[in-house]
Amino acid sequence: MNKDQIINIKNQAISAILEAKSKKDLETLRINYLGRKGQFSNLLKEIVKIKPEERGEFGKTINFNKNAVSQALEAKLSSIAVQEKTIFFDTTIPGDKPPTGHLHLITQTINEIIEILEKIGFAKFSYPEVEWDWFTFEGLNMPKNHPARDEWETFFIENLESQEYGKAVLTPHTSNGQLREMLRAKKPPIRMLNIAKCYRRQVDVSHAPMFTQFEGLLIDKNINITHLKGTLDYFVKQYFGEDRETRIRPFHFQFTEPSFEIDITCIICKGRGCKVCKEGWLEIGGAGMVHPTVLKNGGINPDDFSGFAWGWGVERLMMMKYSVDDIRLLFNGDLRFLNQF
Repeated sequence: MNKDQIINIKNQAISAILEAKSKKDLETLRINYLGRKGQFSNLLKEIVKIKPEERGEFGKTINFNKNAVSQALEAKLSSIAVQEKTIFFDTTIPGDKPPTGHLHLITQTINEIIEILEKIGFAKFSYPEVEWDWFTFEGLNMPKNHPARDEWETFFIENLESQEYGKAVLTPHTSNGQLREMLRAKKPPIRMLNIAKCYRRQVDVSHAPMFTQFEGLLIDKNINITHLKGTLDYFVKQYFGEDRETRIRPFHFQFTEPSFEIDITCIICKGRGCKVCKEGWLEIGGAGMVHPTVLKNGGINPDDFSGFAWGWGVERLMMMKYSVDDIRLLFNGDLRFLNQF
């Protein structure tokens, strides 16, 4: 017995394994070549007939080729197992459906806001989030160095400036859409809804450096505070429920006159007073009649037309509706929270 004969036995075995069609065929080959009375076992018995100095090399050769046959057998067995699984797969068995996602809560709220306000004639427009100073401040009756600008904690953009409109900023509010829409429409009636991201240097449980705001603007002849109050009453009842009431409190915004803070009855106690609201009311945001200077800057004669505007935070609105107490939950991607909505 020599090495060439051992290699021939291995080659014959692997050739037979590759041609095997079933597990039964493979088992027969395993017994024939690797079994206790198989060909490789018989070869090992021949070691006693070999010169002592050649026995070690002879044994290594037998084991090496035996392992090659064993590996070929395992590979073919796995291949047949896959084929059998494929052949006998029952196509009538229902599949496992992958988990389905849903729109983010902020997107859901935006869609709901649009649907509510479209019913009373407001059309959605989009205006720049990277805006010029004039549209953000000066054109809204906040001249340079006016202290009201300090309230917005604005992000200014380096090395970007217009000779006509001043420095570039990340919009701290959506009120830039008021001037943009007036200049675009050129003549009332105007019913604008501007929803966009806003940016301010504020971070805590109720503020984020980026948030979403929606701006409503209506300009026409003989518009007054009762129209503002009626519009906001309609929106609050549609979004929060028919049992919600609103009230307006005098306030100051540089771009509206008169200006108001809008309150709604508390979500928890329904206006009776509790530890959350103290007196039955929760502040929802600001509103007011468009300042005559802003109308002029938008190319509209304040002697002929008047209007109202409001700007509220989308996240704040949603947090009030669902009693969410930390705005950061909306942005950290925690599915344990998001899957509740």
